[in-house]
Amino acid sequence: MSATSAPHHGRIHATRAAAARTHALAPADPAYRLLRTLYVVAPLLFGLDKFFNLLTYWPGYLAPLATAIVPVSAQSFMYAVGVVEVVAGLVVAWKPRWGSLVVALWLAGIIVNLLILGHGFDVALRDFGLLVGALALNRLASRRA
Repeated sequence: MSATSAPHHGRIHATRAAAARTHALAPADPAYRLLRTLYVVAPLLFGLDKFFNLLTYWPGYLAPLATAIVPVSAQSFMYAVGVVEVVAGLVVAWKPRWGSLVVALWLAGIIVNLLILGHGFDVALRDFGLLVGALALNRLASRRA
């Protein structure tokens, strides 16, 4: 058997393949960091604002159907929404692969709420873009795992 027999080629090929995957991911790293930062910071800030209504009066964005299903005031409902959003941001910080899916599902719920509300379609469209970004973060996070 020569020094360049087949068993060595398998290891060399595997090493080159791993290096190629590492280099293939490198250009995506800044996008991953930007998306991860966005989906940590935005849910935290929006979630905290549900308690203060500084950015907007959040109960105005809630479809009456929501409080018909859960019999609480719109502001109390928004407090629960705020807690969920803060938790979603923290999950993205700790486990971006799973947190991004939580955020995407949450955004889907917000979109449905706005469509039922019958106005805020511009916000629904913006949230759809954010949903797509959350799914992109999920794909990038999956590659890192």
